[in-house]
Amino acid sequence: MHETNSDTGTNAPATSTITDKNKVDGFALVKKIKAWGHELGFAEIGIASTDVSAASQKLLLWLESGYHGEMDYMAKHANLRTTPALLVPGTLSVISARLNYWQEFKSKQVLADPEHAYISHYALGRDYHKTMRKRLQKLAERIESDVATSNPGLQLSYRVFSDSAPVLEVEFARQSGIAWRGKHSLSLTRKGSWHFLGEIYLSLPLPADKPIDDYCGTCQRCIDACPTKAIVAPYNVDARLCISYLTIELPGSVPVELRPLIGNRIYGCDDCQLCCPWNRFAQLGDTAFAARQGLENTTLAELFAWTEQDFESRLAGSPIRRIGHERWLRNIAVALGNTPSSPNATAALETRRHHPSALVREHVSWALSNIC
Repeated sequence: MHETNSDTGTNAPATSTITDKNKVDGFALVKKIKAWGHELGFAEIGIASTDVSAASQKLLLWLESGYHGEMDYMAKHANLRTTPALLVPGTLSVISARLNYWQEFKSKQVLADPEHAYISHYALGRDYHKTMRKRLQKLAERIESDVATSNPGLQLSYRVFSDSAPVLEVEFARQSGIAWRGKHSLSLTRKGSWHFLGEIYLSLPLPADKPIDDYCGTCQRCIDACPTKAIVAPYNVDARLCISYLTIELPGSVPVELRPLIGNRIYGCDDCQLCCPWNRFAQLGDTAFAARQGLENTTLAELFAWTEQDFESRLAGSPIRRIGHERWLRNIAVALGNTPSSPNATAALETRRHHPSALVREHVSWALSNIC
């Protein structure tokens, strides 16, 4: 489970809605859009309709089950997710984009070393929200320019997203043929799942691509590999059990019974992707997502020693920064509590025993009692 942004966005569509949709050669434009997308570094571009009725019903059932935990915005903005034209009036088509982020990283070795911090692969480099939106904006502007040149006076509106508004991203990826929904609920292709998704809502009726088939078959390695058994059924994740939710979205105390299962994972979890057979075919991603600040191979004690100023400065431009220093310390305290008893772990925890935050103190106290 990647992080889900609650922002509904404040930017208005770029221009007024389109006035004469029959003048545009949709098939020719789609061909150009895909070529421009590849020039911008996207792995794949697809076109989807705005009908998400099938996925909408599943979303509502997921919310009724309470699987969203404390992500109240998921329920609050459900109608915007299920009706694209409510989010951006005039939307007639959705452009779905996929950008690879895989980098060579000894994930399994780090997971096996309890004194080192494991950070989800997607968060090791630059903040994907900004990178994706900048590129999508460039693509949208190119579309706008092309339409204006070929059809003077014809205007269109658009808005770009990447996990930055209530959008059913995986459903649009599926409909547009650039990915299917894996049993871990993430988007998946025959080149793996190490990618980001982004969308352009467009007030232009473009011909939609055909949905991609589901190639998970009978495999359920992701279900078996989940440390907390958060994948409660194929394609269905209980976020309340998911380590990504617990270390990123949950604002308060991590449930005591789940703390030992978190291991040394301090921001997110990749277990369901690391075991996926399709990720054997993953291709190197954009260099913008290369690890920064040595985060791919740093000890828990080193990171626990960061001051709030260290946290803010070293993680500038990183998606990790959004959780704040308090939750950063909370997460590392849990991980330190899962290490074998050692003087280094105990000494590190003792430095935060009297931290001003009650949240941090509670997790430090648990960790000390767990390893001593």
